[in-house]
Order: sequence, then structure tokens, then C-alpha cells
Amino acid sequence: MKRSALITSAVLAVALAAGVAGATPERAEEMERAAGLMVQHHQGMLRPEPMVAKVGEAAPPFTLDAVINKEFKEVSLADYRGKWVVLFFYPADFTFVCPTEITGFNKALDRFTELNAQVLGASVDSKYAHLAWIKRGDLGELRFPLLADGKKETAARYGVLDEKEGVALRGLFIIDPNGIVQYEVVNNLAVGRSVEETLRVLEALQTGELCPLGWKPGEKTLGK
Repeated sequence: MKRSALITSAVLAVALAAGVAGATPERAEEMERAAGLMVQHHQGMLRPEPMVAKVGEAAPPFTLDAVINKEFKEVSLADYRGKWVVLFFYPADFTFVCPTEITGFNKALDRFTELNAQVLGASVDSKYAHLAWIKRGDLGELRFPLLADGKKETAARYGVLDEKEGVALRGLFIIDPNGIVQYEVVNNLAVGRSVEETLRVLEALQTGELCPLGWKPGEKTLGK
């Protein structure tokens, strides 16, 4: 049922009840308030749910502040349409496991570039925290953007927000040039991910073929 029809039905039902009961002015006012609550309730029920990342479906769009080459810029997923995107979330700046992942992806950045892939890192820290961390030297000469998801909305839409801890889990997503999520993996906070595995999966996806267990670049696929 359409929203307008559902709301109208709610109001008419309450009005009819009031009329049948021969409502006093006070009763009519009470019924009017009830009708308003019913409308609010149904509006809430019909409010569309936000898009959540799911393999095989369009990646949730985002536009976030970022630090690129020690400068603040705004970055949108749409900026990279036509390229593969490797988007990884990490829990927090100034931590221990996170810099090993960030520097690991940074060292392998040329290999991702050769595969027409853009690497993006993201956490719920502010852009100022990102910049301070970079300037302190923990991440070396970082060559890809660090996104600032301060409102935690993007982490939530990608299903990696740890609400208890208030940080993002170690979620990684590979998004194809058409904006479709093709791969996702999520680790808990304590365990870092594998850059080599990410590259392996990216190359497997780019073959467009069926790839068996443990497939590596250069090996035959099941379609060739």
C-alpha cells in the first residue's frame, strides 16, 4: 500500500471511531492526537532503509573529507567510476596494527595502480587526526587518501561499524569499475589483513573467469 493511502486509512479509521462514539470535543482532540501518532508510526515503517554494502550490488556512495599528500580534500566514491576501488576500513589512528596495514598497502601501491585500482583507507577519526598521524611520520610518504568518516555513517553503511567500541572493524571491499561490490572480507580488531591476498583476489576478479581454490596470476582458470 502506498504511503498516502496508508496514512489516509489511519486518519479515517480514527475519525470514524470518534464519530461512532459521538465524541465530545475533548474526545475528538484525543482522537486527533492518536491519528497523528498513527501517521508518524506508519511514516517510520515506510521510511526506506539506507543502502548497505552487499556483494553483487551497488556500493553505497559516500563523500568524505580526506587527507591526500598532507592536504585536505573531499573524496567521493563516484570520483573513481571506471576504476577498481580497494576500500579498507581500519579502527583508529595512532594504534599498532593499523599502521602495518596502511604502510603495507602503500608499499604495494604501484601494483594496484598497474591493475587500474585505487586504494582508499578509512577510519572514524577526523581529518585533523589523520594529518597529525601522517606528519608524525608513522606512515611514511603515504600515497593514497585517508578518509575521515567522523559521523560513522559510511562504516555503518558498509556494515563494519563496531558500535560498542565506536570504531570500524577491519573491513575491506573491492568495487568494480561499474560501482558493484565484488568482494568483501571483515576481520576483528586484533588481526591485520593480507595485501597479497587482496591483490590475488583483485586479479582473479579481473580475469572474468571461474577461478579455483588458490588460483594465482598466470595459472589457468576454469574457463581457459
